[in-house]
Amino acid sequence: MNSKMVKDLKLNTGASIPVIGLGTWKSPEEEAYNAVTYALDAGYRHIDGAAIYRNEAAVGRALRDSRIAREEVFVTTKLWGTQARNPQEALEQSLARLGLDYVDLYLMHWPVALKMDLVTDGNVLTIPTKLNGERDIDPDWDFVETWKLMQDLLKTGKVKAIGVSNFSISNLEKLFCSDGVTVVPAANQIEIHPQLPQTELVDYCVKKGIVVQAYSPLGSSSSIMLDDPEVEKIAQKYDAEPAQILINWGVSRGYCVLPKSVSQKRIVSNFKIFQLAEEDIEKLNGIPARLGSRRYVVPDWGSFPTFE
Repeated sequence: MNSKMVKDLKLNTGASIPVIGLGTWKSPEEEAYNAVTYALDAGYRHIDGAAIYRNEAAVGRALRDSRIAREEVFVTTKLWGTQARNPQEALEQSLARLGLDYVDLYLMHWPVALKMDLVTDGNVLTIPTKLNGERDIDPDWDFVETWKLMQDLLKTGKVKAIGVSNFSISNLEKLFCSDGVTVVPAANQIEIHPQLPQTELVDYCVKKGIVVQAYSPLGSSSSIMLDDPEVEKIAQKYDAEPAQILINWGVSRGYCVLPKSVSQKRIVSNFKIFQLAEEDIEKLNGIPARLGSRRYVVPDWGSFPTFE
């Protein structure tokens, strides 16, 4: 395999962002600490986190313990919907948990605000539900208002760039057409893998100068792609793992890829970049026709138009 140095992409702020980052979703604190430590030791300089992952303290501790200069690591965290009305407070709390003075990228995690009315313990890092079990969405608050407040965070120096996550073309269009919106998101982090290529959305973001970040690039723990004979055949050709093939399919499309793992072996393996032949990219592009299209991350946001 012809590995080479991980490339960077340019945000619309002019800052560089490494094309491969470590995802930390669903990583308990100690596992998150170890995963970030393994990743930094392996050469990763891009760590993707979020307040709702509830492991920011462990991520920050691993960053400090690594003794790598802060400016050498690109750190992302995300605003959770329970704090959509007060992103400044949410950011301050995330920075306190991380033990950092700033983050390189602060994302609106979902274009959905959540109500805290029925949360008895005041914990904002939760998914509030109504008495009937449905998620308690705040219909009186619009994500455009959250974005306007996030724009003010750029003046504080505590975020270097702001962006969004799980935004569709329609939601981005609404943002751009709204009064008071002066900042184009630096990034849009969305689920992308061969079963969900999101080509139209990716192309739209590129035209708008928005860097796309792919989460769940392998699908998920229930993904069938890693065991697909065609993917395995391509992996054998490159003396690679199926996961590496799927990751490099994403890299070949020109966006950031955020594989998540807590295994040291997998973390190291996922970091290798190599060029796929065009014929193999085309075979991977054909996965939806063979295996079916599938979105693996589908939270229930009720009637809110998240994926349209």
